[in-house]
Amino acid sequence: MNFDFSEDQKSLKDQARKFLSEKASSKVTRSVLDDAAKSYDQDLWRAVAEMGWLGVAIPEEHGGLGLGRLELCVLAEEIGRAVAPIPFSSTVYFFAEALMLAGSDAQKGAHLPNVASGETIGCFAVSEGPGAPTAASVQAKFDGATLNGVKIPVTDGDCASWAVVAAKEGGGVSLVLVELNQPGVTRTTLKTLDPTRGHAKLEFKNAKAERLGPGGQGWELAEAVLDRAAVLIAFEQVGGSQACLEMATEYAKGRYAFSRQIGSFQAIKHKLADMYVNIEVARSNAYYGAWALSTEAAELSFAAAASRAAASDAYYFCAKENIQTHGGMGFTWDVDCHLFFRRAKLLAVQAGSPAVWKEKLVKRLEQRNAA
Repeated sequence: MNFDFSEDQKSLKDQARKFLSEKASSKVTRSVLDDAAKSYDQDLWRAVAEMGWLGVAIPEEHGGLGLGRLELCVLAEEIGRAVAPIPFSSTVYFFAEALMLAGSDAQKGAHLPNVASGETIGCFAVSEGPGAPTAASVQAKFDGATLNGVKIPVTDGDCASWAVVAAKEGGGVSLVLVELNQPGVTRTTLKTLDPTRGHAKLEFKNAKAERLGPGGQGWELAEAVLDRAAVLIAFEQVGGSQACLEMATEYAKGRYAFSRQIGSFQAIKHKLADMYVNIEVARSNAYYGAWALSTEAAELSFAAAASRAAASDAYYFCAKENIQTHGGMGFTWDVDCHLFFRRAKLLAVQAGSPAVWKEKLVKRLEQRNAA
């Protein structure tokens, strides 16, 4: 079985890398990091929308390109490699996926074209505080027309215009679609390790909302959205890991100590080799996840958990070793190492920590073996 991307998909990858190298340099990321009033780069967001990337997996009848999720995986890897400061994952991996999975034809027709054009920024609100969210931990309430409760933290909740929210309805949990620019919604921006990806606390007080998907099936739908997003986030992490390896390798070739390239020292060679091994493990799992996602295979739940866990571990390891390879320079503001370390730490907890996904993988394997 060939898990590699097609020639067209590789061409898309090359074009995306060239585009992001021009439009999403570290200067762009730093401009957001240095400006407390900015949570993403609006010019880059508009440019990405004009490229059609926001609608790459959205069907043509809803304003998208209708290509598929393999193409989305390709783009995710390049966006992760560039540490792009845009709400791409929240809007595309979570909000759009939730709409395509559970939305009615009317809801898809009303929102997906605006996602594809970049007019709508979306987010996915499940967590209500510390600890891994579960169906039992959901306290926000939906009465069929209005939403009340608190969600924290919500990735890109500070800049999103719409949200998909998990809320109690009757004796179960439902997914709810709510506009954030209304009087019943209060946002509080949160400080995180990586300010280039905004986070917020969202408070709903009799906010107008509508159900997304069948009532009482919201948690099952939320888990399905998380599985899909896990594969795509894994590709972002693989892209960031690869960038760290290349950055460390380049520095090791050009930095001299005791009249020798530091890359010639065994300790540095081992660091780079270990980074490479971690990346290849993560990439293999991510490719498996991409196959399962694109074919809607029954193995998606296992592939998603495995790819998420492996990619989280790899990105953190590579970001850390990149700093160590740079030595004292790696800890300074002027070197870009910290941009990748910040993003590695942030992505590691987005949609669940590695420990959460490892536990999911074990439980799902146990359930399958017991069946």
